[in-house]
Amino acid sequence: MKKNVVIIGAGNVATHLSIAIRNADYNIIQVYSRQIDNAVLLASLLGVEATDNLEEIDRSADIYLIAVSDSAIEKVVAQLPGLKGVVAHTSGSMDMDLLEKFDNYGVFYPFQTFTKEKQLRVSEVPLLLEAATEKAEKILLELARDISNKVQLSNARMRKALHISAVFACNFVNHMYALAGELLEKEGLSFTLLEPLIRETTQKALTMSVRDAQTGPARRKDRVVMNRHIETLNDKSFHREIYTLVSESIMKMYSE
Repeated sequence: MKKNVVIIGAGNVATHLSIAIRNADYNIIQVYSRQIDNAVLLASLLGVEATDNLEEIDRSADIYLIAVSDSAIEKVVAQLPGLKGVVAHTSGSMDMDLLEKFDNYGVFYPFQTFTKEKQLRVSEVPLLLEAATEKAEKILLELARDISNKVQLSNARMRKALHISAVFACNFVNHMYALAGELLEKEGLSFTLLEPLIRETTQKALTMSVRDAQTGPARRKDRVVMNRHIETLNDKSFHREIYTLVSESIMKMYSE
């Protein structure tokens, strides 16, 4: 028989995970959010009860997933009552021991960028797990394998390294797209001009060594071109600083 689950949080991660968990025939019985409108929105999608009061959390569940911001986990845990089920947070950068007040606890970390409005195949999302007890590990592994084809046991150091790498590979890259878009917009050019380049760069990163895939003036140590670029950016000091710093990093990597 599938287990009962309470979702604590109603943001991007909570939304995608709860839908995947429901589709795997688990019984989601309650959704919590400190903003009742958010709790109601997700709960109505799932057809379950909503609450904005942690003291009203259903104590009969087998699994409690805390999918809130990293900074809110400790506060949420402090307000939760004693729970007999397995309690896990979904953070990649926070320690498992934040949950040590519970008998069985762990980490259920989905390694992906989530947006509520964008559909996502959770079955393809890597799930990294850590558990404090054999019971917690067994239950979290069962849940993870029911919703994803990519499940791996991990520890805090592994998760933190992965989380930091994601900032470089996702957050920073996306910010670079935003900066590139600003430069294009200033000259009346469309961001769509970059689409073939973005696709090709991503494809190469996934099919060959990323070190071998690097191209551009910094890879060639072409300071003539780089200096021309820097001169062009002289009215955008922030862009210029980023361009210089990243170029120096690339040249350093290929000098070693």
